[in-house]
Amino acid sequence: MRFWKQVLLFCVGGGSYVCLELLWRGRSHGSMFFLGGLCFWLLGIMRRLVKISLAFRLVISAVCVTALELFTGLAVNRDYQVWDYRGLPFHYRGQICLIYSLLWIPVCFLGMMLHSVADRVLTRKK
Repeated sequence: MRFWKQVLLFCVGGGSYVCLELLWRGRSHGSMFFLGGLCFWLLGIMRRLVKISLAFRLVISAVCVTALELFTGLAVNRDYQVWDYRGLPFHYRGQICLIYSLLWIPVCFLGMMLHSVADRVLTRKK
């Protein structure tokens, strides 16, 4: 059951991220499902690190999400068809930028809350 719970949590994260992108910019890409699932998995780990302050966990999470966004961008966004930050200040190769990196902080908070709820629901369904 533990494996399937993790698969379901990954799908919740991937689906949530695709929905967030559809709401934010009206489109998404298949690779974003996998990136969202991976980030959601990471947020699940970060929310359990209670010895570290929430603020610091959120900053670390935002940095990790930004790094995953960069690696994903370098792998699947070489032609800038998925996203393009080249027109924004403080960007790196058009793949990441400071504005969105800071925006990840509140999104990570919401993601941790969603992970907590989804984890509780799936744990009760045993």
